[in-house]
Amino acid sequence: MEPIVRVNDLVQKIGPRTILQGISFAVLPGECWGVFGSRGAGKTSLLHILAGVDRFTTGQVEILGSDIRKTENFKRHLGLVTEENSMFADLTVGENLDFIAALKAASPIDVREMLERYELREHLSEPVKAINSGVLQRLAMACAMLNRPRLLLVDDIINNINLYSRHLILRELQQFQAGGGTCICSCSSVDFFRYVTRVAWLEDGRISLYEPEAARAEWERQEKMYSEPSDRDA
Repeated sequence: MEPIVRVNDLVQKIGPRTILQGISFAVLPGECWGVFGSRGAGKTSLLHILAGVDRFTTGQVEILGSDIRKTENFKRHLGLVTEENSMFADLTVGENLDFIAALKAASPIDVREMLERYELREHLSEPVKAINSGVLQRLAMACAMLNRPRLLLVDDIINNINLYSRHLILRELQQFQAGGGTCICSCSSVDFFRYVTRVAWLEDGRISLYEPEAARAEWERQEKMYSEPSDRDA
């Protein structure tokens, strides 16, 4: 089975700081990866590289068999949800959907389906700047899914949103994966581990791969280690 994503010896430097130190991995079709790490660990940098948003220093990245430094064709099969708001604040929810649909050459049927799946119909006429964070993230997901992507990249989407919006988004992520879609989602909470097939733990610019339960056990081990008093605290 050919990987959807293949990364070899990826290095990313921003100024004097090395964000990613020669990481390598492959993501297979139908997998859902959780990229975990503390703030500043490089989660967003990695997702932006995979999306073709940011250039990288050295290494090789292939998406759907294409070297992303040589072509952007892979973007037709990609959905991206950024942590920061990427919607047009002065447009309504409906206008945002219509505009993104036009950019992605999505059909009216696709738009109607996303409206229903993310329960956005009652918000159509509301300006984006007036909606709450949960509805905003549901809109971002709906826009990302308009082109029916094969690979979905999601950056910490369920933080600080209401429980109902969280439920809808997680439901759609699971359905996307069940339908054969592949997703890579950054996360800053171990609670998200239950929704992924693999955890890619970023720390000090390096990546360690875990099964979800093993990642949770490692987190609990570290929590216990750092919470126990050391000799110098005595």
